[in-house]
Amino acid sequence: MEPINQMKLEFLSVPENEGFARVAVSAFAVQLNPTLDVLADIKTAVSEAVTNAIVHGYGEKKGLVTVRAALMPTGVLEIAVHDDGCGIKDIQQAMQPFFTTQPEKERSGMGFSVMQTFMDGVGVESVPGGGTTVRMRKRLRAEE
Repeated sequence: MEPINQMKLEFLSVPENEGFARVAVSAFAVQLNPTLDVLADIKTAVSEAVTNAIVHGYGEKKGLVTVRAALMPTGVLEIAVHDDGCGIKDIQQAMQPFFTTQPEKERSGMGFSVMQTFMDGVGVESVPGGGTTVRMRKRLRAEE
């Protein structure tokens, strides 16, 4: 199924760009007139995924984070957040609520459970040493 509209953002893996990505994706989603609660859910999930790419994917290195979003004719927003960072060795372990790759920094986890709470679907594809893609779906309106 072809999207009715789509976007792509690429930016450096610096913390300041997390807010940029969150606002850009939510502004894109406004086309389908979602509620404020739904927009807040999208912003939170995008924030978690982009922060993972920056903090866990690249760490101290710099790289590109790519965010794609597509509005589907079914009223669903599809989002993909991709990095070419270190990848995830064990996705099931990484998706546990308090798992972190940086326990010394007192992080509370990688946020996958947050993404799952706020989105209708979350999937993770990763290759150790080859990067990670987080795919999320959120229904914005009833199917026409």
